[in-house]
Amino acid sequence: MTKYNSSIIENKLHPKIRLNSICPYFTMFPLSFPYKVLRYAKKTDLVYDPFCGRGTTNFAARLLGMSSYGVDSNPIAQAIAQAKLIHANPIDIQDRCQTILQGDYYFDIPTGDFWEIAYHAETLNSICKLRTYFLNQESLDEIDIALRAIVLGVLHGPKMKTTQSYLSNQMPRTYATKPDYSVRFWEKRQLVPENIQIANLIKRKSEYIFNDEIPTQTGGNIILGDSRFINEISSSKFNWVITSPPYFGMSTYKQDQWLRNWFLGGSSDVDYSNKTQLKHGSEITFIDDLSKVWINTSLKCNPNARMIIRFGALPSKSEKTPSELIKESLKKANCGWKLTKICSAGEPSDSQRQANQFKKEMKKYIEEIDVYATLKI
Repeated sequence: MTKYNSSIIENKLHPKIRLNSICPYFTMFPLSFPYKVLRYAKKTDLVYDPFCGRGTTNFAARLLGMSSYGVDSNPIAQAIAQAKLIHANPIDIQDRCQTILQGDYYFDIPTGDFWEIAYHAETLNSICKLRTYFLNQESLDEIDIALRAIVLGVLHGPKMKTTQSYLSNQMPRTYATKPDYSVRFWEKRQLVPENIQIANLIKRKSEYIFNDEIPTQTGGNIILGDSRFINEISSSKFNWVITSPPYFGMSTYKQDQWLRNWFLGGSSDVDYSNKTQLKHGSEITFIDDLSKVWINTSLKCNPNARMIIRFGALPSKSEKTPSELIKESLKKANCGWKLTKICSAGEPSDSQRQANQFKKEMKKYIEEIDVYATLKI
């Protein structure tokens, strides 16, 4: 068993851990959760997360020298999580950025009040040039993946008093405010965007994140797909499944990440159709969808594989408790997952609680649980 070192694992500024924070994501669990579980695994064991999000499980596996795979239906999640598995030299990242920015090719620049005030014109040109480059590549190498994740991370955020860490006018870093609101906010406060030299910011960020203490690279892959139905993931079967499904009723609207979604090829306008990435119309539908994930996951696991699920609930969204929802989904799956333990996960910090990512939906804390199951087939 690997010793747990809280001074490293719980310190996001530690050089070994910085890669895990390369870009914010709207839902995540703490690195300590998968790390503590995987301390008991063999380095030859294979790890899987069917709801990988920003790749925290995958990064924990890497810290412990294990290969891992992840699946997520959100392209932003895939782009961030892919960076958790690669290693790139900061000089190579900087050179790639300069090569792209110095290239002579056509690229689209979005127009409108928002875009004129969100970014300085020269900064926006650089962003659009990078965006066009990534979208035109048939496949991305590790340098591209690292550079893209860094740009996603600095695409928007608060203005600093000294050295600027983000490319945009004043904005939250975890989600993108809507255009009309943003314009009113900036104009009322007479906030104007600075001319941020993106190459300088990439240099600073690449040296900070991809430093000499970054964990040794291990194998694996992050796949954009639906974990209910995805087929081939790995030629080998998994020994550990560590995951946290979206809580029932949580609407992870694309509007909340519309700017990062635009950078990855989405629209320059916000989609107000309220289409969610997950169908939570009823508890029955939710349980059925989860059961499909457990069935599909079981087909990719070795006998006696262990699955650990962190789960919770949004207040006033479900009549059933988190424990009841998970139990019913495993029962409906009926594919060999034997429930061995359900225990309290304790109260996480606000920034690490799914339910707190959308504060307008918060009324009171609902205790999260950790669910343990073993595959008996």
